[in-house]
Amino acid sequence: MVYETGNQTVDDAVARVLDGERLDRRDGLALIAQPVDDLAAGADYVRTQLGDDTVDACSIVNAKAGNCAEDCGFCAQSVHFDTGIDNYGFLGPEKILEAAKRAERDGAQRFGIVVAEKGVSKENRPEEWEEVLEAIRLVRDETDVEVDASLGILTEEEAAILADEGLNHYNHNIETSPRYFPEVVQTHTFEKRVETLRVAKDAGMDLCAGVILGMGESPTDRVDAAMALQDIGISSLPVNILNPVAGTPMAEQGLPDITTEEVVKTIAVYRLLHPESRVRLTGGREVNLDTDGQVAALEAGADGILTGDYLTTEGQTAADDLEIMEEAGLEPNTDANEFDPEAVKERAADETETETAAGTAQTKSELKSDD
Repeated sequence: MVYETGNQTVDDAVARVLDGERLDRRDGLALIAQPVDDLAAGADYVRTQLGDDTVDACSIVNAKAGNCAEDCGFCAQSVHFDTGIDNYGFLGPEKILEAAKRAERDGAQRFGIVVAEKGVSKENRPEEWEEVLEAIRLVRDETDVEVDASLGILTEEEAAILADEGLNHYNHNIETSPRYFPEVVQTHTFEKRVETLRVAKDAGMDLCAGVILGMGESPTDRVDAAMALQDIGISSLPVNILNPVAGTPMAEQGLPDITTEEVVKTIAVYRLLHPESRVRLTGGREVNLDTDGQVAALEAGADGILTGDYLTTEGQTAADDLEIMEEAGLEPNTDANEFDPEAVKERAADETETETAAGTAQTKSELKSDD
């Protein structure tokens, strides 16, 4: 029996997805114009049929902060903007392992090593490259989490080495649609980002690539970004929501806040356009969505989160994330890391100030714009 919302556009899309058909751009544009309740119901049904009723949690460490030569308009770590963040060089393998163990303790299934620069270069910075590899080995061998990385532009040789070391996912977000990308970044092209994703995929790594919502893009841009990701072929689609940091162009522009309805609609459409990927609610969710809004996103087809700290701002605790999963009627994924959710909650109740997973970010109060 096919689930029906009573909305023919949504119902037809759901039936086609469950029949194995890949929806196209026309479908995406038609869907994002539908009422949010219909979209959420249809997308959630697709998730129940093709997913496993779990929420997969990943965590990241800001392994090298600031002084990035790129000019991404949302990023507090760009050397082009005065944001007041603490800059530091590569943390080193042992400190990254410590962060991975915190993430493991808090229920993360995968752990991403993130470096803020155009690319970790084997040729130009061989010592740093070797430290990255050593960090990957330590996390791989001494924790139960799957190790991922976001290291910027890759050469074919570098991608092959990372794959041989057992790197699971390579993260390289496309941020927005090809049309809108030049409004966000001028120092490199959308095509350059796609090229690195293809290099990583050809080397044998799975891909984690997604977007940032609320940067002034249109609903059409949100659909076109999903279509670009469809062409690339990804297994994890992180959906960030802009948290404007004072000093960045995105904060100075005074962009209107994105609504919960817009976020939930986009999540639902992404589920229908990427039915077998983890659609992951990530950076900026706590700032832009209240608890009910985060639950609504999980009830609209999202089945992944980024838990703990982000790169320069704090996230919410693992215990809070577990409560949100429960309210949405879902369970945490434990495929890689068989953690005890009750122990996470008990630890949070016993600690006056619970440290979030990874633990390298500055506080929201230090970095978030007053706008």
